[in-house]
Amino acid sequence: MDGMSGYVPTLAQVDELHRKIAPSQAAYDLIHTHCVIVATIAREIVRHQNALFVRRCTLPTDSSGRPDPSQAAASDGITGGEIPPRLLDENLVVIGGLLHDIGTYRVLKHDGSDGEPLKFDGPHYIEHGLLGYRYLLDEGVDESIAQFARNHTGVGLTKDEVIRQGLPLPPADYVPVNLEQEVVMVADKYNSKSVPPKFLTAQSYANKAARFGEENRRAWLDLVDKYGEPDIPALAEQFHQRVV
Repeated sequence: MDGMSGYVPTLAQVDELHRKIAPSQAAYDLIHTHCVIVATIAREIVRHQNALFVRRCTLPTDSSGRPDPSQAAASDGITGGEIPPRLLDENLVVIGGLLHDIGTYRVLKHDGSDGEPLKFDGPHYIEHGLLGYRYLLDEGVDESIAQFARNHTGVGLTKDEVIRQGLPLPPADYVPVNLEQEVVMVADKYNSKSVPPKFLTAQSYANKAARFGEENRRAWLDLVDKYGEPDIPALAEQFHQRVV
């Protein structure tokens, strides 16, 4: 990769980065598991996207004669989705997914080390993306990976929204800059680090997004159309979590 100034962590190094910053085993268990789940969903999305791309010339066509992605096999756990403009980098997405929420260790109000339930610091939670980005850069991780932490909040946090909402962040765009980052941002919305943690369906998150306005809800539904829907009940069963 051109212009790299840091390293792309291996899976073992990803775990080291988590354990170094985690203030307790309870925090590690919650946050690292969430990152594993997001990386798993993101990998499914990438494999589906890449399958659509490869099969684009052989897919059945719709009434207008265009390839019909809905006719692609859903063997990768994703239904629907649109044909991407290029192949996506699966390794980049997995490593990015595993590290995207590493800043949340720094916004814990209670870290669980005293046996009390984990609790996040609500007013400062929005800072976790930037804190994770800075942590990864300080640890020598490449910018291309660190950006997954910075650019995954909501459905793309813009400079205008930061200013309008008076958020405790330097005014800037915190939005995905490539398809890989966008996939992780999308995958992140299907799992919540609530205590206990839970999975959300696409519709559940749409309802949540609507609290920030119709434009926000529509942006999410457009992303669901773009990348398809994971099999959330199957994932919830795999990771022994509930679905809302």
